[in-house]
Amino acid sequence: MNKHQLRKAMRQQRRALTPKQQHQAAYGLKRTLLQPGALLAAKRIALYLVNDGEINPEQIIKQLTRMGKAVYLPTLHPLRQGELAFVRYQATTRMSTNRFGIAEPDFRYNTHQQAKFLSVICLPLVAFDPHGNRMGMGGGFYDRSLAFTRHAGNKPRLIGCAHEFQCVSALPAEVWDIPLSAIATDTALRMCQRSSE
Repeated sequence: MNKHQLRKAMRQQRRALTPKQQHQAAYGLKRTLLQPGALLAAKRIALYLVNDGEINPEQIIKQLTRMGKAVYLPTLHPLRQGELAFVRYQATTRMSTNRFGIAEPDFRYNTHQQAKFLSVICLPLVAFDPHGNRMGMGGGFYDRSLAFTRHAGNKPRLIGCAHEFQCVSALPAEVWDIPLSAIATDTALRMCQRSSE
């Protein structure tokens, strides 16, 4: 199966989940991310709002907010074409809808933070493998926005979020792909070996 076929098959599979299955997966993700070694020590954490059947981080966003953590969400960067900005998110945050139909905090009215100053970035994915390789939606937004992490040591920590069934034995890694530090699913937290290059 090539990348295009795998992306299509995985997207169909996650969109086919029932609301009950999605709710259970969201609860499982929250439980996984609250394990020691995931988010508990982080102060500034980026997550995302669910789209296209992705595993839903809404429960963990609410929990982190109650714990006093600063939560950020990705927005399409208004000045850097093809990149993301990370904007502070709270219950009262003014939202807008981007060109993909996804809700995001309005960049003009909210505090934003450069990715390099975040502690952890939790990002959605279409498929992943045990080595920390991630297949996204194909737009390259996260890869471009996080390219600096190749030379930034372990900060920010990058955690992919997915349904357990999105794991495949191996993904072809492109030179521009950004490897993950860990994968959090509805059932497990997997640590990945990131290259230090």
